[in-house]
Amino acid sequence: MGTSATVRVPATSANLGPGFDSLGLALDLYDEVTAARTPSGVSVEVDGEGAETVATDERHLVAATMLRTFDHLGVPAPGLHLKCRNRIPHARGLGSSSAAIVAGIMLADDLAESRMSRGEKLALASEIEGHPDNVAPCLLGGFTIAYTTEDGASAVSLEVSPRVRPWVFVPEVKGLTAAARAALPEKVPYADAVFNLSRAALLVDAITRKPSRLFEATDDRLHQSYRAKGMPQSMHLLRELRSAGIAAAVSGAGPTVIALATAESPIPEESSGFRALRLDVADGAVIVAGPS
Repeated sequence: MGTSATVRVPATSANLGPGFDSLGLALDLYDEVTAARTPSGVSVEVDGEGAETVATDERHLVAATMLRTFDHLGVPAPGLHLKCRNRIPHARGLGSSSAAIVAGIMLADDLAESRMSRGEKLALASEIEGHPDNVAPCLLGGFTIAYTTEDGASAVSLEVSPRVRPWVFVPEVKGLTAAARAALPEKVPYADAVFNLSRAALLVDAITRKPSRLFEATDDRLHQSYRAKGMPQSMHLLRELRSAGIAAAVSGAGPTVIALATAESPIPEESSGFRALRLDVADGAVIVAGPS
């Protein structure tokens, strides 16, 4: 087993409007984590996002995922010391938990020198996270379509049109995925389900080949309106952006808003209560320094 490894993992935006729990996009805002083997115990240093709030022992999500991955591999877990340099905002709908889970799997796999396949990593990450829409783009990069089979989660990654320029509007307030999911109804009208199916299919074409169709393709009737009460500022910004013809959607469970813009889009670079970030589409997670 190696003594240390470093991984870089991207932020992600899931759903993108109609693609609930299925579609996702990797964004070039990264966390970087170094794991070093120690004689015993688990300790964590955190710099940046979450430094004052996250656990610094085996309860830390990267550490807990590493321990679970070692168990999955049938490898005895060593002592660990983690150094986390976090840039992905926490509890904002940009995939911070998925990034931590993917980082933990990548680091454990690399230290154990087991060489898990991408498919095996995705299945394990989805099992830990509970759904594959964020872990898929985090692992694979680009625009991803995630789905489940009897064997677990799978996904494909597609290249995004170079004309697409993602923006994210990150609010000061945080959100909770569990609360956002609790706001969803158990049943939706048949017409709304058909509407989202058509828009999700159109989005695949729009984001990869025809960005002129992005505004229509990012419309949603399945989840955003039900979550509106829990994020009024975000929904107000979403309505403003869409009224200007910008292809905007709630990022994941929110409260961040993502805009899939083009060079012609009239993006407001300042919005009260939000930090606007122009991001590029990112590649997937990568080990930047292997076992030493």
